Amino acid sequence: MQIPQKPLQEDLRLATLKGLGLLDSKPEERFDRVTRIAKRLFDVPIVLVSLIDDERQWFKSCVGLDVQETSRDISFCGHAILGDEVFVVNNALEDARFADNPLVLQAPSIRFYAGCPIQAENGQKLGTLCLIDSRPRFLPEEDILLLKDLAAIIEHEIIAYHLATQDELTHLSNRRGFLSLGQYALELCQRQNFPASIVFFDLDGLKAVNDQFGHEMGDNVLRFFAAHLKNCTRRSDLLARLGGDEFVMLLINEDQQYATALVEQFALSLNAAENSAHLPCKVKFSSGIVHFDGSNHCELTELIAAADKKMYVSKKAKKRLS
Repeated sequence: MQIPQKPLQEDLRLATLKGLGLLDSKPEERFDRVTRIAKRLFDVPIVLVSLIDDERQWFKSCVGLDVQETSRDISFCGHAILGDEVFVVNNALEDARFADNPLVLQAPSIRFYAGCPIQAENGQKLGTLCLIDSRPRFLPEEDILLLKDLAAIIEHEIIAYHLATQDELTHLSNRRGFLSLGQYALELCQRQNFPASIVFFDLDGLKAVNDQFGHEMGDNVLRFFAAHLKNCTRRSDLLARLGGDEFVMLLINEDQQYATALVEQFALSLNAAENSAHLPCKVKFSSGIVHFDGSNHCELTELIAAADKKMYVSKKAKKRLS
């Protein structure tokens, strides 16, 4: 059996995939509708929308199969994302790459496979729309084009999903996107007993900026803050603009001391960057940090509320001193 290789930009590909918040999300009719149509059009028993995670393939939509995921090492889709064209295996028993694959020798007894890569807007391959049959088959050119058309619909729905979970102004996640992806990350911390920290940010004096310089300048301040926050954090840190002048950050597998030091360093670098940003005002913020040790179940919304409360206490204290 041939284990699929990793794409050259695997880190970027995985970051793109995880940033969408689709992994381990609930079934959605807009994806299931496409797999049902494909099953009927191609007359195959199994159709999947498969997303290739680090060590597994997870099925966003699945018709004809009882499992939700399999190991990436034995996946056909892991091979399919390495190219741009539809990846076809006419008879897996006669293909040296798959003849002794457990998915061929055992249920679902794959013989025929056709997978069309699904791309994100940045060109990274997220997974496939794939057809599976337990009997050998040949896929004519017109059917390959049809499979590509259906895969394009899936790509369109993923873009729509992304837009619905992204803040249009700052291009960070919005509240919906953060709650979806963040809850998944928090549950991972709970399973692995990893620590995590939530940092809640609130910009100081944004209303005064809007009143004095106009809302366009206020938007520039928000974009500047978001961009600098992104530059000062790691790809594994989850960032979002919750709305208005409120931002939040989830740090995974880091203690509160790390979170505190990061916020302090961010404040210093933010002040240093203001000179080149051509802003008419200082960009200041208040923050609150809540630590989670990973040993107890906790909802992400509870942690956000607790961090928000700490931020409010800090902001109130600064007003008393001013």
